[in-house]
Amino acid sequence: MSLTMGSGPFGHAPAGVFTPGMVLIDPYPRRMRGVLDGETIVDSTRGQLVHEPGRLPRCFFPPADVRTDLLVSGPPGVPSEALGESQVWDLRLGDRLVERAAIAYPSPPPEAARVAGHIALYWRVMDEWYEEDMPAVAHIRDPYHRVDALPSSRHVRVSLDGVTLAESERAVVIYETGLVPRWYFPRADVRVELEPSDYVSRCAYKGEAVYWSVVVGDTPHVNLAWTYVEPRHDAEPARDRVAFFNERVDLDVDGAREERPGGPWADPDWWRDKTFESDL
Repeated sequence: MSLTMGSGPFGHAPAGVFTPGMVLIDPYPRRMRGVLDGETIVDSTRGQLVHEPGRLPRCFFPPADVRTDLLVSGPPGVPSEALGESQVWDLRLGDRLVERAAIAYPSPPPEAARVAGHIALYWRVMDEWYEEDMPAVAHIRDPYHRVDALPSSRHVRVSLDGVTLAESERAVVIYETGLVPRWYFPRADVRVELEPSDYVSRCAYKGEAVYWSVVVGDTPHVNLAWTYVEPRHDAEPARDRVAFFNERVDLDVDGAREERPGGPWADPDWWRDKTFESDL
């Protein structure tokens, strides 16, 4: 889907609506299913995807598509300026009680009427999610998010404290919405020993990443690099390749030094920060 074509928010026939505070509410016709303990808790093609500044999108489903018989009223939630007062729900399945399993906005402002009474299930609560028949990971996918993995013959060198970590003219670069370009090197072009880490992250668009630590001189750099062993379709060209955080290394592309970007990954201990985990 494009922002400026067809039913996109700036297209000739927008399907979504904007509320005050620049919140976009879009129909989400993809079939989404959430499963807990083998029971399907939600099965819907009628979701409403809510895009709020600074957070991952949330999908709200009509009550008829949710096992509302399993929901138990919980405490009031945090009100939203765009969506109004919220109601939090626990979920009881047999002898199991899952607290804070779902949220709803019963009486939103008129501009957000599409989500009135609809229910969003917290992503972490379900054992499995499916988008159509494909397993979905990490969080719901945003139709406006792109991942383009492209082979490149540019000369790319990664170094740290004057030590070359990787150098190649056959890297794959991933251009991803909202992120700086990431360069993925063939293993043969990595010049330092990679020490496997226990840390794993999951991306809804690229898949599960395993991490590597590197020692330069006597200094360990924990979780400095990563690899997608079984990438999702859009990131397939980067399979088994190694990328380094631009934020923590020196990157030269065709002889020109790139400026290190700021942001959370510039912190060597970024992986300890629980805010990287999705709340939905």
